[in-house]
Amino acid sequence: MSKNTLIIGAGGVGNVVAFKCAMNADTFGNITLASRTLSKCDAIAANVKEKTGVEIQTRAVDADSIPELKELIAATGASIVINVALPYQDLTIMDACEEMQVDYLDTANYEHPDTAKFEYKEQWARDEEFRKANIMGLLGSGFDPGATNVFCAYAQKHYFDEIHTIDILDCNAGDHGYPFATNFNPEINLREVSAKGRYWENGEWIETEPMEIMQVWDYPEVGPKDSYLLYHEEMESLVKHIKGLKRIRFFMTFGQSYLTHMKCLENVGMLGIKEVEHKGMKIVPMEFLSTLLPDPASLGPRTKGKTNIGIFAKGLKDGKERSIYIYQVSDHEECYAEVMSQGVSYTTGVPAMIGAKLMLEGKWEGKGVFNLEQLDPDPFMEEMNKQGLPWKVMELGEDETRIVE
Repeated sequence: MSKNTLIIGAGGVGNVVAFKCAMNADTFGNITLASRTLSKCDAIAANVKEKTGVEIQTRAVDADSIPELKELIAATGASIVINVALPYQDLTIMDACEEMQVDYLDTANYEHPDTAKFEYKEQWARDEEFRKANIMGLLGSGFDPGATNVFCAYAQKHYFDEIHTIDILDCNAGDHGYPFATNFNPEINLREVSAKGRYWENGEWIETEPMEIMQVWDYPEVGPKDSYLLYHEEMESLVKHIKGLKRIRFFMTFGQSYLTHMKCLENVGMLGIKEVEHKGMKIVPMEFLSTLLPDPASLGPRTKGKTNIGIFAKGLKDGKERSIYIYQVSDHEECYAEVMSQGVSYTTGVPAMIGAKLMLEGKWEGKGVFNLEQLDPDPFMEEMNKQGLPWKVMELGEDETRIVE
């Protein structure tokens, strides 16, 4: 029985997933790309056909509507749904998959549209329903979350008996030429960056003010960059699954121009998520702001530079201290040349395709809802090298880091 693939979401990441699935068409079978805006799907499908020779189908769908989603799943005969729509839509797509008994994958955990709170709780709560439906749900198969979770599992399997501390390090050194723009969905990006920071230490979550903690990390092939502590969802699952963990933090790089614009926008209330009245109309300031910023999908042809995303782990092996840095470097221009998207979309979309590929091939299987670090990391790491995300491991001295004092 042939396996068919349904991709929901036609932004920058959806574009990469469509390209990479087409490049692995023997695994993904008949591919359908769906979004609320059919014209976006059609444009991606035309580019995929021109560059790969593979024809993908397109459909319009309201991802907030379970009946529409169920109808689309039935019409496409999908064996798996790859959700690269908005995180607000995770639950409706999961529920449609559960009712249609179809495997599910996403790249970011559920975020409530009214509270900006993002957590796995409501997705993990569907584990029993997925078990009963005899299907698998894979959560957070992007890069971070996603590949970073796999890096942690790989380090745990091959380099440590116990991992005591993990720093997840996300550097985008790309330059798109705009004074201010976001590299993925503006509303999601701005919510994430403006929220209070959090990290986990000695069994409890510690909250910080936004951008309160900064370190300068020397990223290979990029150089030293200011890196700010944020809360990021992969920490929520990793604290459950990494043995011996005592602390985990997440850092992301930001340039001064970006931070200055963020502060100005915050000061005038443009990062608000509650409705306000403007000339007799109700608007949400952050939603309105997102319509004014450049479409992240448009940044590809003008972005130059590299990304570097990885983990720095310290722990014990055979009773001795050990420090391992696993990282992956991507070049924005090379990503665009291959799939017509910049590196941030590329590094999210390729792991989404890899996770789905492993599920369809039966290399990753199970019934219920899973985070990536619960599964064998080796086949994922092998696919990263094959699919355009080659990674490196650097062993550091006992007390060595790449923090620049």
